[in-house]
Amino acid sequence: MTDESQQLRVVPQPVRLLVENGIRNAIVSGRFAAGEHLPDRMLCELFGASRTVVREAVRLLEAEGLVTVLPNRGPFVAYLSGVEAAQIYEVRGVLEALAGEAFAVRASDEERIGLRRIYEEMAAYQAGSGSDGLVALKRRFYDVLLRGCRNDHVAKMLAPLLSRITQLRGMSLSAPGRLPHMLAEVRQIVEAIERRQPDLAAQACRDHVRRAAEVALRALAEQEHERDLTIRSKSI
Repeated sequence: MTDESQQLRVVPQPVRLLVENGIRNAIVSGRFAAGEHLPDRMLCELFGASRTVVREAVRLLEAEGLVTVLPNRGPFVAYLSGVEAAQIYEVRGVLEALAGEAFAVRASDEERIGLRRIYEEMAAYQAGSGSDGLVALKRRFYDVLLRGCRNDHVAKMLAPLLSRITQLRGMSLSAPGRLPHMLAEVRQIVEAIERRQPDLAAQACRDHVRRAAEVALRALAEQEHERDLTIRSKSI
């Protein structure tokens, strides 16, 4: 028996989970934009799944806040309001500080090295190359951070918040002049962790989230203003 066939036997995933992850990734990556209609037929054709499976996946994503189901209209990609985003960043700052503090104490040497390597990939990223690559690198960074903090509750609470604001993170990372500041903030986190200084790691995480929130919320406010102007122009 080949290694490949063993993997296929060991890691099967229910169709519903595949569809759920597929829709979530499409929303997080921006393929499905905020406010976009997600009709059953389109999702069924896209993922090759039954309507029952698609609707169950949509229901779970609605519970995460990624999808809004409107009566007689169906599911739409949820808008993230400025108020909700500010609340998410506030909670994220607390949880991320806990994760950074715990990682500095509990992470393995391999995980510390892994975090450093991801930061170095970020530092080598070329400005103007778009935000998708950086968002993917940040996702890998948090995967290591949440695994190495050895606190399942922090991981379970923080992961969905990061998914909810991934589009905002893309806006933040692509903002003019943001990249060097982001790199400096992440470097402070990594260096505090390498020195095994949990208090400094926690503070560096809080500072990073606060500064990212300032940029993202400003961009979101501009986006909401433009959307309001568009709606008003159509109603005239």
